[in-house]
This record gives sequence, structure tokens and C-alpha cells, in this order.
Amino acid sequence: MKASLIISVYQNIPFLKAVLDSLAFQTEKDVEVIIAEDGEDEGMKYFIDHYPFEQPFQHIRQEDLGWRKNRSLNRAIRAAHADWLIFIDGDCILHERFIEMHLLYAKEEVVLAGKRVKLDADTSRELLEDSARIHRMQQVLKRKIISGKGNITFLEEGLFISPNGIFSFIPKLRSNDRLLGCNMSFSPKAIYAINGFDEDYVRPAFGEDRDLSWRFRAAGYQHQSLRNLAIVYHLDHPSGWSGQEENLSLYQEKLIRNEYICKNGLNKL
Repeated sequence: MKASLIISVYQNIPFLKAVLDSLAFQTEKDVEVIIAEDGEDEGMKYFIDHYPFEQPFQHIRQEDLGWRKNRSLNRAIRAAHADWLIFIDGDCILHERFIEMHLLYAKEEVVLAGKRVKLDADTSRELLEDSARIHRMQQVLKRKIISGKGNITFLEEGLFISPNGIFSFIPKLRSNDRLLGCNMSFSPKAIYAINGFDEDYVRPAFGEDRDLSWRFRAAGYQHQSLRNLAIVYHLDHPSGWSGQEENLSLYQEKLIRNEYICKNGLNKL
């Protein structure tokens, strides 16, 4: 298989179903699916056990002891079989060429950094009701641009620009120097070089993406942008974020120490 698609989830079964349904429309399907659940929800287990997967899949679970997404992702990395790792969240539906684009630009010396378009409640509901509407999303977003953005955030990030089309120069002009946990990929060699996700982070944000960005650079890996190439449609829901002061303080301490190979990661150093 060409890639391991690692999907981070917590409890929301309807969202995960929509994400998995979008895999049926991918132009590249030679992947394994790894569902990294930060919990042990029995409803989630029942759903995954009975979902009609087209690809090989694994379900990685762990006891629900609070936010431990980084531990869950490290466990998924250890279980992965492919030579390229693609990461998304369980609230992000994939554009049809998402996996194709991540693999097209995959190079061992780089980490690939995509973005997301945050859908409004109405558009999210339409996708949840019928996954086949994924085929119409580009037209929906273009109409939103013409008529006004409405409640869709980062709308410009949702427009796919073919690398073989007349506007292929545009993505090359749009740099991206920061990873998002819902749309990024890299080789196992790269993530092992920094010892994986830092499990010292026990609150959302920073630890699963921003922290990786500086650590990858310190290890010699450069970012390559996939803006307008690898698209994810983020479903609308209330934010689960809390204050970032604790994460920011920890982040700055590790920067000062230049601790880019974390001690509490894939291996316990």
C-alpha cells in the first residue's frame, strides 16, 4: 500500500462516517486506514466493526483519561505499515484528490502542509446527509465567493487548483510554514527523527501540529505547501479548545532547550 491514512477521532460517529464515506470518491485508494481513537467508546467500536471498509483498516483505542491525542497518534504510527503517513481529523471530509495530492508531492526530505476550509452549519449538514455531495463542493464554494462568503471561514483554502491546469502557478506562490494536524503528511523516518508527537502536551492545539513544525525544521526537514492542492472540508461544530497558556508555556520552554527530539514520544528517553 502507498500510504497510511491516520484519522484522529473522539466519540463523534456521524462525523467519522462522513469522513470514511468520502474515501469512496478518492482518486487514489491504495491506502490503509488507521482510526486513532482517544478513548474506548463502545458505540464507536460497534460502528467501526460494522462499517463496510474498502481498504485495510485498524482501530487503535486507549482508555479515556482526558486529552491524550498525541499518545493515540504515536500508537497509530507504530502500527502503520506504509512508507508515507497522512494525518487528518475525524471532522474533516476529503476532497476527491486529497490522497493523490499528498502522494504526488511526497518526498522523504520534506513534510507536507495543507490547510482546511471551515464549513458553515448548513453546508456541513448537507454533506452529513449525503456524502455524494462532495462532488458539488467546488461549485458551492465558487458560488459563495461570487455571492459573498457567508459563514464559511478560510473559504479560499477550499478551492482546488489542478497541478496540471493553467492556474497551477498559484499554489506555488502560496507558502505554508506551519503544520495543521488535520492535513499533513510525512515519512516514518521523519517522525522517528524527532521521536514522534510529544506526549507532554495534554491539552488541544500546539502539541499535535505547531510543536511538530519547529521540531521538524530543527531536524533538517523542510515544509512544502499543499494549499489548494490537498483540500479538507472541516465540518461545523463548537470548538473544544480551552485556554492555551499552559501549552504556550511548555512550548516556549522546549524551544529554549532546543528539545526537538522529545523525551516523551514514540520512545521514552
